[in-house]
Amino acid sequence: MLDPIPPPPSWLSSSIASLSATLSFPTLPLHVHELIASFLFYQFVQTVISPLVSSYLFPSVYPQLNRRTKINWDVHVVSLVQSCSINAAALWVMYVDEERMDMSAMERVYGYTGGCGMIQGLAAGYFLWDLVVTSRNVGIFGWGMWAHGVCALCVFSFGFRPFLNFYGPTFILYELSSPFLNIHWFLDKLHLTGSKYQWYNGIILLASFFGCRLVWGTYQSIRVYQDVWAALHLPINPATGELDYLAMTTGSNVTRGAQDLFVPRDGRLCLGREECVAAQSEVMKFVGAGTRGIPIWLAVTYLSSNVVLNSLNFYWFGKMIETVRKRFDNKPKEKDEASRADDGEKKKKDEKREAVRRRKSSIVLDVADGLQRSMMDGSGDTDGSVAAGGSEMARQVREKMNAEQRRDLEDEMEHRAKSSALENHNAATAATAAATTTTFGEGDAARRR
Repeated sequence: MLDPIPPPPSWLSSSIASLSATLSFPTLPLHVHELIASFLFYQFVQTVISPLVSSYLFPSVYPQLNRRTKINWDVHVVSLVQSCSINAAALWVMYVDEERMDMSAMERVYGYTGGCGMIQGLAAGYFLWDLVVTSRNVGIFGWGMWAHGVCALCVFSFGFRPFLNFYGPTFILYELSSPFLNIHWFLDKLHLTGSKYQWYNGIILLASFFGCRLVWGTYQSIRVYQDVWAALHLPINPATGELDYLAMTTGSNVTRGAQDLFVPRDGRLCLGREECVAAQSEVMKFVGAGTRGIPIWLAVTYLSSNVVLNSLNFYWFGKMIETVRKRFDNKPKEKDEASRADDGEKKKKDEKREAVRRRKSSIVLDVADGLQRSMMDGSGDTDGSVAAGGSEMARQVREKMNAEQRRDLEDEMEHRAKSSALENHNAATAATAAATTTTFGEGDAARRR
């Protein structure tokens, strides 16, 4: 696969020719524009895009942050953008780069494709930006993050030799878990710690971290060790330090896949497609009869960095599980305690409300009973003194009660008054009927006499 991005201007490539020769980075002039563009883009995201978008989306949060937290916020925005974009690019290259798919073990170590070189350039630009930011803000990020930036930039720069250019997109996929890690950080700053959103994001974070770093990363690391081990055992001419082609391809010391180092790919399979022929021809274009063997320091540096990174991945995964458990395992307990506290408070309020209700009912019943007795006893009192006394007593009680109690009292008094009136009416009716019966009885007796 050829680099889908147009080549850099000739003046830019020639300006770094001496630097690339000093560093033994022959493919750097082909991708220097991608490195620079990547660096400038992430700097623009940090200083312009992140403040504008963050202030618009979170007007009550971002503007209130202090300088230290704002820098951290902007860096996380850049990390989120970078991880999403570089992962998409790496997956695309791995899917469409046919030359990469067909690489042998030696081609995976010494080979090169434009698509993988593009991934190396974009990643190196990001890690260069990361190194600059951490160097300017060591007090915020610490020396550990600064060392991480240095190591990451150096390791990905090895792809410009080219060395293990094949594995550039492979190990970039470590970043598949980074978007969820950044989201987790943002949720904390948005006061959503322990929320269901952070819970769901945490599950995805753990799953992606486990899958892309522990499973995928460990498997690909084993493949790297195997390929580098095979490359380290290629025959080397002791006089020149160069790979010994004759020793690798003749006699009893034939090395599997070694012929790929010096024999260009057969472009006839491309059936005349110029792009395919060009892509096939560039796979081993930086390897020839004068190619030197892999330096021991390079193999040790790369492999030891890989071992340390994988060990840290397992350590971080354990810490992530511990953090999630601490954050969410305590939630049910805290919820139960809060529920018990709420239940106790509710019980107290209910008891208080019941006491008030009983007191109100007692007052209402006492007053109503008194009024009823006054009305019953004062039925024959023509001057109305008893009724006046009952009315005065009711007025005094009403003045001592609040509005709600007065409404309850008035309702109860009305009900009792109606009941009392009904009872009086029934009693009067019964008395009238009895008097009538007596009168009729006396009249009948007189007539009989």
